[in-house]
Amino acid sequence: MEVSRRTFIKTTLIGGAGVSVFGFSLGPVYAQTQGLKIERTTETRSICPYCSVSCGVIIHTLGDKAKNAVPQVVHVEGDPDAPINRGTLCPKGASLEQEIVNERRLTKPQVRRPGSAQWDDISWDQAIEEIARWTKKARCHVHRERSEWIHGQSFGNNRLDRRLHRHK
Repeated sequence: MEVSRRTFIKTTLIGGAGVSVFGFSLGPVYAQTQGLKIERTTETRSICPYCSVSCGVIIHTLGDKAKNAVPQVVHVEGDPDAPINRGTLCPKGASLEQEIVNERRLTKPQVRRPGSAQWDDISWDQAIEEIARWTKKARCHVHRERSEWIHGQSFGNNRLDRRLHRHK
């Protein structure tokens, strides 16, 4: 027997309507499978790191809390109690689990020194110190330039700057 596309669609629609009339719903089956997946996990509430909306997420980890055991993330879902997203996640937030379990994910800070073609691993303390040093250097440089410009102490090679300074 050869089934045409039209016959297949008709049969599928009639069968689906008949199943829904008799009260068969897939909702409880789906809820049961979700319960089995996260039954023995530990829930941790967090914030999605991707944008400034700060959607609430629940991260389910599997593993005992022994000293040397590393918990494994098995499921990430939206937090229904979060007032911002009310349990929904955008595609980036839904892919958060893949970001966490990716074997190429960086777990240590890295730095590429001037003139070098490779990234070197550094400690967290060293990374924080370098960030603080460079931030302070940039802030002091901008503050000094702004102060000199406001107070008229230093002018560059610009002719307009010199003329304005002369006529003050």
